[in-house]
Amino acid sequence: MPTIGVAIPIPEPWATQLQDYRTSVGDTTAEQIPTHITLIPPVEVTDDELHHVSAHLDAAASSVDGFHIHLRGTGTFRPVSPVVFVTVAEGISSCEVLAGAVRRGPLAVDLSFPYHPHVTIAHHLDDETLDQAFDELAGFECEFAVDSFCLYVHDEDRGWRPSRHFGLAHVTD
Repeated sequence: MPTIGVAIPIPEPWATQLQDYRTSVGDTTAEQIPTHITLIPPVEVTDDELHHVSAHLDAAASSVDGFHIHLRGTGTFRPVSPVVFVTVAEGISSCEVLAGAVRRGPLAVDLSFPYHPHVTIAHHLDDETLDQAFDELAGFECEFAVDSFCLYVHDEDRGWRPSRHFGLAHVTD
């Protein structure tokens, strides 16, 4: 069964910048995970369900307007989870609305933790390295328009690969 995820891809040049940083601190998972803001965590679906998922994501995309994201500074989920991330300073409520629209129907999944939009920059590393990531990217900042989100499919050898983009409604510059 395919494993899928749904996320907002971070645009260039920031996607590569953050992925390269994540790799530089020893987070080996970064090479197979495009830089993103998660909407749906990994979930297994059958090949037959994948068609219904795509139709559902089309409907979800058409029900949510494009919006603006401002990433700034760092945060952490420690001690609950060994994760350091870049924070969403603006666009949190829009991410929540989009995630809510996506997490219905065939993608009505239970989350292990409350939804908190973010961009992971260090995961499952020792405390010293997590502290380093937290400090070194504390000054990180970028802004961009969100006009779509992406369905990713996990490939055992190549990691997470974009399968299809879904354009949001009423996109403005």
